[in-house]
Amino acid sequence: MSQLLGFELDFWDYATFVTAALLGLSVVGFFVWLAGLPGRIALARKHPEAEAVKLLGWAGLLPTIYPWVQAFIWAFKPTDVVDIRRFPREEARAIDEDTARLSGKAPPPLPQANAEPAGPPHDKRNEPASPAPRPEGTAR
Repeated sequence: MSQLLGFELDFWDYATFVTAALLGLSVVGFFVWLAGLPGRIALARKHPEAEAVKLLGWAGLLPTIYPWVQAFIWAFKPTDVVDIRRFPREEARAIDEDTARLSGKAPPPLPQANAEPAGPPHDKRNEPASPAPRPEGTAR
């Protein structure tokens, strides 16, 4: 090797190589941690769009910092979303399932089929009274 380089490599040269490799690995590790930060925050806060925040965090750090900052802000956005396609309990269940899937945990157990009705309770007080039967031969 000394013929190729023109000098002998000693202990300090190898220590420099190891230090440079450790520094490079720590920079890559910090980049991975920083890119996944908005997604981890969104999952911890049970954000309804946690998967989108996670993807934007990873994709946004590469070209410029601006999309990553958007993902970071979006992860902290209040999550009191009302989805009119589902009742609140169904929406909460869907968010829990997405959070479990994204974090690699088992989904929560399904509720009992007859435990609760799917819609609001039926109130008979608000129904109009049924008309009394009319005797035959009478006009309306």
